[in-house]
Amino acid sequence: MSNPTTTIETTGRYLVLLPEEDLGSGIKALTDSTGISAIVRAADFEDHIFTAEQLESSDAVVFDNLGVAVVSLDPDQVQSVKAATATGQTILAIEPERIVYAIGTNPNMVFSHDYLKGYRDAINHLVNAAIPSESQLAASAAFADGSTTWGLQATKVVDTRYSGLGIKVAVLDTGLDLTHPDFAGRKITSQSFINGEAVQDKNGHGTHCIGTACGPKTPATLPRYGIAYNAEIFAGKVLSNRGSGTDGGILAGIEWAITNGCQVISMSLGAPTRPGDTYSQVYEQVGQRTLRQGSIIIAAAGNESDRRSGQINPVGYPANCPSIMAVAALDAELKISFFSTSSINPNGGQIDIAGPGGNGQIGSTPQIYSTWPMPTRYKSISGTSMATPHVAGIAALYAEATGQTGQALWGLLMRDAQRLSLPSVDVGVGLVQSPIASLS
Repeated sequence: MSNPTTTIETTGRYLVLLPEEDLGSGIKALTDSTGISAIVRAADFEDHIFTAEQLESSDAVVFDNLGVAVVSLDPDQVQSVKAATATGQTILAIEPERIVYAIGTNPNMVFSHDYLKGYRDAINHLVNAAIPSESQLAASAAFADGSTTWGLQATKVVDTRYSGLGIKVAVLDTGLDLTHPDFAGRKITSQSFINGEAVQDKNGHGTHCIGTACGPKTPATLPRYGIAYNAEIFAGKVLSNRGSGTDGGILAGIEWAITNGCQVISMSLGAPTRPGDTYSQVYEQVGQRTLRQGSIIIAAAGNESDRRSGQINPVGYPANCPSIMAVAALDAELKISFFSTSSINPNGGQIDIAGPGGNGQIGSTPQIYSTWPMPTRYKSISGTSMATPHVAGIAALYAEATGQTGQALWGLLMRDAQRLSLPSVDVGVGLVQSPIASLS
């Protein structure tokens, strides 16, 4: 049986992981091993903001909050840095910088059912652990859009008194339509990390995600689609108007969000992975360090499956890191969406939780309705990209209700999720639920 492959798209630059507790020594080791002395640090700029031009033109940039450098290296310098990682003290890891995309609903890489069956046979312990117990709850009857979207009904947003007041939510995506009337009067901080492009969203993906996470309680036109309607919005454009970006831009967005005290960071973006792939050491440390600084990264698990034909793919990059919350998608009948990826890889790549994501235009079940750049105003689409801002918006509700952040906030989301009669390899702990009663 042949091993399916997919091309990992890279930029030619590298991510270098430095020690969190001694960043200065790590930077010195990087200089010593590469000869690069002109290293630009985020801490040298207000709010740790690199311009898009600086990100592209600098030989080396360091994100101080994350302890990660993005560096342009020739082959000899790469080998020198790899040799420096052998001590595991001042340079911890080096990885190629990848190109990432807004996660759409058109899978471009699939693996056969037979291949994945054979692969899963090698990790039966993972599958066996996923068999639902009799105590797990069955999915409820199908939801439908009414005065509120079906996603807000299924996650009990309509029943909560919390609104995200006092919470900062960063959505790192294609930006936001700053002219959209549904966001008039909201406190919005925005920043573009894409060279030559303003924050203004000419793609639509980012505006849709921000609408779900932080849209208004009473939009001009029903149904209500937004969750944390009193949260402060941080719109980071890390993907171009064509829907693509790089790790450097993503990390710049995370650095900016942490510096601004965003308790929730939502990322409906990524790249495909293959069966057997391990997670990124760099992004795993970014996830851990972000949690320690009081923020949580919530990311789309990916849309590379096609369950209609028995094709199931692993959780994508960087959602496959254990310390980044990976979100699967459910349809309005609380069934797994046909495109949603699964916990295929035993060493990383676990689905943590699920959110409303729709099921494409399959059957009569509704998709996810939210904002779209003017003049379209609203649009219904599907994807794990749409499930992710449901979880992010609800995370803001929990942060308001409890004051918890970071790892404690992660635990609350997992604890209160609705268990489903579906394998945990597909939906994790279940469907995210809003805080209803007073919590502590």
